[in-house]
Amino acid sequence: MKFSTMAEALVPLRAKLPQSVREQEILRIAATIAGDEPAQTMAAARREVLTWAERRCGGRLPVEAWNEQSFEYFAGGRTSLGVRIEATDIDLWAIRGDDPDKNVPGRVWTTEVTIGHTAKNDAPRLSVRLLVSTAEDIVQIEPHTPGFVQQIVDTSGLYAGKHTVKLSPRQISSREDAEDLIDLLEDPARRLPVFVASGDERTEHPGDPSIDTGLLARATMGLAHVVVLPAAYTYALSDYFGKSRSVFFGAVRAFMPGFDQDSVPYDHRLILGETLQTADAKARCVRSLRVLAASESLKRTRLGHDVLPFASVRSASIKLRQERQATEGASETEQLESALERTRALEEELTQSKEWESQIIQFHQEAEERAAAAEAQASASSRRIQQLLSQLSQRDVGTDTQIELPESWSDFADWCDTELAGRLVLTPAARRSVRKPNFENVRQAARCLVWLASECRERRLAGGGSIAEEPVEDGVRNAACGGDAYDFDWRGERLTADWHIKSGGNTRDPKRCLRVYYTWDATSQQIIVADMPAHRRTDAS
Repeated sequence: MKFSTMAEALVPLRAKLPQSVREQEILRIAATIAGDEPAQTMAAARREVLTWAERRCGGRLPVEAWNEQSFEYFAGGRTSLGVRIEATDIDLWAIRGDDPDKNVPGRVWTTEVTIGHTAKNDAPRLSVRLLVSTAEDIVQIEPHTPGFVQQIVDTSGLYAGKHTVKLSPRQISSREDAEDLIDLLEDPARRLPVFVASGDERTEHPGDPSIDTGLLARATMGLAHVVVLPAAYTYALSDYFGKSRSVFFGAVRAFMPGFDQDSVPYDHRLILGETLQTADAKARCVRSLRVLAASESLKRTRLGHDVLPFASVRSASIKLRQERQATEGASETEQLESALERTRALEEELTQSKEWESQIIQFHQEAEERAAAAEAQASASSRRIQQLLSQLSQRDVGTDTQIELPESWSDFADWCDTELAGRLVLTPAARRSVRKPNFENVRQAARCLVWLASECRERRLAGGGSIAEEPVEDGVRNAACGGDAYDFDWRGERLTADWHIKSGGNTRDPKRCLRVYYTWDATSQQIIVADMPAHRRTDAS
């Protein structure tokens, strides 16, 4: 038998070796516990966690645990450890518990919980980590928030940032509720994804979502907000964000943090209602959203800042004990034992840091692969669009003769995306400008963009002929920007808006004065509209 590489030669040997067990983090929760009395609130939350932990440890936790002090409980595969740090400026309690998987041999779940505050009057903070130790190469699971989180929400309440963590899905039942949902979606301080399940007005029950939102809300409590949006209120989102960023007809959408009216729709996962017609499809949708919420919790929280690892808390506790022993004159034996214990704790902390570093590298590699695939797909789609447009032109088929022009500015951006795709695109700045501009003639602005996407673009592709002072229609012409040219960023590149369409003669009345600032992007073979429809104010103007 011949091997072409050393790696291939090692494959048979590697298969015979025992598989290494590695620890993988599944989810994180960072929240604030509600309550008027921080000390009582923390005590109640600790009791909920201890009750939950004792049900999984296979026995009874020691009395030190219920006295909310540091403790150790050892059992085969069900070890539980607790740490308490109390000082003048901090009160911190942490627990780590192991629980063997009931169905998969060799798989062990670990839950880490930290509850505390840094000042007596500060609202107490809760951080949760769920990890799994396994020799499996691929861990296929359906993430679920630990049960004690629901108990804390029920007894005290939790906040993710300034937004309440709910026990059940939020029900939109009025126009005011829909407006509150809009505020939630575009809140720049929002930390968690919002999963919106819409009703379908074409069905007998237009107020009902397509999926089990109750299960989704319980599984992602503290990881995402779940909202039920009846069909009657889907129009509120469409009117405000545009149809391409909305959700309707029984669809489900994941609105990620940072979403607003200028967001790229494809960054916020949409599952169409037409694909949710079977029980299996609905279950897959819920499962995929649970995985998304869990993976996003790892990417959007900082370990050691938003979420405290148990190993770090334990190391800090042992360090404080060492300092206290040195001050109180403890024996050398006691100090040596503490030093050895701290060494073990630091080694455990280092091991976890390496595991997390490995997981971060994996996240990065997956993100690079997705980006490369998306870029390749976008490039292929662009080439295909250009090919189809060329074929239509060769067959003398008019691509713009049957275009219906928009009647209002609220439809303008979506109209561009649909009718001028592959030929002309609006930048985020242009999208913001066409929401509620003062310029009144929507159809004239649309006709100018059609001219840019057709005649202007075709002449750019041909590489010849001047378009300076070219008439677009009566009273409207195309001209170089001259001193009004300006630079702008577009998809990682720095471009210059060096041309504009202008109307209105010498008037500066924003109701009648039209300006469309744009440039030609030879790479994508598209017109890039940088701003419109108002005259852009500059130092020269």
